[in-house]
Amino acid sequence: MAYPITVMIIEDDFRISAIHRQFVEEVDGFTVIKEARTAKETKAFLQECGQLPDLVLLDIYIPDVVGLDLFWYIRQQYHTISLIAVTAATEADTVQNAIFGGVFDYIIKPVDANRLKQSLLSFQEKRAFLAGRKTVHQKEIDYLIGTQFEDEQPAAAKKADLPKGIDPITLHEVMLLVRQTKLGITAMELSRQTGIGHTTARRYLEYLVSTKMLQPSLKYGTVGRPERQYMLRGTYE
Repeated sequence: MAYPITVMIIEDDFRISAIHRQFVEEVDGFTVIKEARTAKETKAFLQECGQLPDLVLLDIYIPDVVGLDLFWYIRQQYHTISLIAVTAATEADTVQNAIFGGVFDYIIKPVDANRLKQSLLSFQEKRAFLAGRKTVHQKEIDYLIGTQFEDEQPAAAKKADLPKGIDPITLHEVMLLVRQTKLGITAMELSRQTGIGHTTARRYLEYLVSTKMLQPSLKYGTVGRPERQYMLRGTYE
């Protein structure tokens, strides 16, 4: 069963909050469950809600709190919540403390819709990447935290680490297309949209299943045998 990544927006200006909500909910797989205007409202919601949000979009400049106090409160009290700072705060020490404190991303206002979308998709992809894994390798950790060196690429995209018949550029294009689909994709649909052969399309999709990036299921049509459909693991319970 598909489920969305839940988002809380903490922003004192209701007009900006509404814009950010629109941006978020235009990205498939995300839903906003709460908009808060103050630190007091934020704390009350987090203490009383039945299920914590997966992700918080946090404005640093909130009227009833000083500096990064609300950021540190959420980070210390609710370890499972990820944070993206969406703020006009550009002071170097603020940015440094937020990054060192574990913020997933830091976006300066006014927010570009595409920039936020890319951040959300990155969060979704990395969340899916970790789903079901018991261990990760060093290069996979480098990919997850954004530490890459000149001679290295993410493990999923480095040619030397890929099996025969899997090209890193094509793999990247396939992954981008899968991330944009709402209800998953079949090998036939992937073949039609990319121009690669049906057998090749299935090979790439099955490789991504083997790396636990994708989750297969059966798609039943009106006639014929059911097809295997593929979706990011992070969109399944």
